[in-house]
Amino acid sequence: MIRVKARGSESVEQMVRRFKKLCEKEGLTRDIKRTSYYEKPSERRRRKTRKSLKRIQKDLLLL
Repeated sequence: MIRVKARGSESVEQMVRRFKKLCEKEGLTRDIKRTSYYEKPSERRRRKTRKSLKRIQKDLLLL
């Protein structure tokens, strides 16, 4: 659960901006976008394998 406390004389707009940044950092917005529509299990597997292949290629480039 994300909580934002006011810092001194911080305005509401600044608090909202900090809250949005924390949500983005936690990956909350990504989760909401991903679950907002139905994804077939085969597409989910395909996405995960593409992601893992990208990670492997990135690791190989660093070596």
